[in-house]
Amino acid sequence: MSDIKRIEIKGYKSLKDSDMGLNALNVLIGANGAGKSNFISLFELLGQIIENNLELFVPASGGADAFLHFGQKFTHEIYVRIYFDKIGYLCRLIPDADDKLLFSEENCHSLGKDDKISCEENLGRGHKETKLHHQAGTFPGKTATLLISSIADWGIYHFHDTGHSAKMKLTNRTDDNIRLHPDASNLAAYLYYLKKACPSHYQNIVDAVRMVAPFFDTFSLVPYRLNPEHIRLAWKEKGCASNFNASALSDGTLRFVCLATLLLQPELPSVILIDEPELGLHPYAIKLLSALLKSASEKSQVIISTQSVTLVNQFDPSDILIADREGAQTVFKRPDKEKLASWLEDYSLGELWEKNVIGGRPAWVPK
Repeated sequence: MSDIKRIEIKGYKSLKDSDMGLNALNVLIGANGAGKSNFISLFELLGQIIENNLELFVPASGGADAFLHFGQKFTHEIYVRIYFDKIGYLCRLIPDADDKLLFSEENCHSLGKDDKISCEENLGRGHKETKLHHQAGTFPGKTATLLISSIADWGIYHFHDTGHSAKMKLTNRTDDNIRLHPDASNLAAYLYYLKKACPSHYQNIVDAVRMVAPFFDTFSLVPYRLNPEHIRLAWKEKGCASNFNASALSDGTLRFVCLATLLLQPELPSVILIDEPELGLHPYAIKLLSALLKSASEKSQVIISTQSVTLVNQFDPSDILIADREGAQTVFKRPDKEKLASWLEDYSLGELWEKNVIGGRPAWVPK
């Protein structure tokens, strides 16, 4: 499955009416509350649809009102259309009497030249869970099958929680290693799997962590002797024989371990989405992170949001997607590289963002 070429969104949270193209690498910038997280959360909603979990997910996330732009009094439906290279997906979601969302329209389609629909498969209306899976089991159902496999392979990651009770610090089952969890709660088990099955990729992760934390020697990944079905993350410091657990790592270092594991694993998700990956990282670690993101975007589509000027400085204007709040809605745009050419002779891209030359700052900040 190819990358997402374009996505249309209407009526979803602050995204009243958006139509944007996506590149292999997309770095979202904007003021607090501009709508970056809302954009990323849309992918979570689509993932829940594919998992046949819409009916449970919506109430658990605040009900239909929380998803509709300014609620049901102002917005009557959510419209989403995704364009891949040769196929696409459309859904319209409306609220029901129980404050849940149901489908008023759902279809998958093949795309021809200029994204024109060449063959459309209408999946009906009034259903509470997607009918893509039903279509995939019929003939012709190839388009639905491709959509399911692609969207199910998206990965949305939040490594913010590194507190004392963070799941990434707790005991894992050693067999919970199919895929790194969105919160890295199976970090120890997944690293253990990589060490055994993909040693070169595992070593790349170790080397990357050493670049950020020079005191770090290696991970100590050994299942419990009396309970070998379980494992907990531990590590060694250079020149020290003792093992330390994950709580002995700084929050920033632990987050970088999660990021390095995600971005250096052998098989990447088809789309990687990370909300503010730079949290807690030293400027040098942020620069290394940018290199990992660029490398990952050669194999997978990468979408991140950030508030870091240092991180933005590492990218090309064509990688940047600016979110601004105009009135009551989020508006996305990309910087014009040609118009910025003279500015970039004297300033970095991050400095232009700080100066509000390219937008993405609070509305009251003057240019």
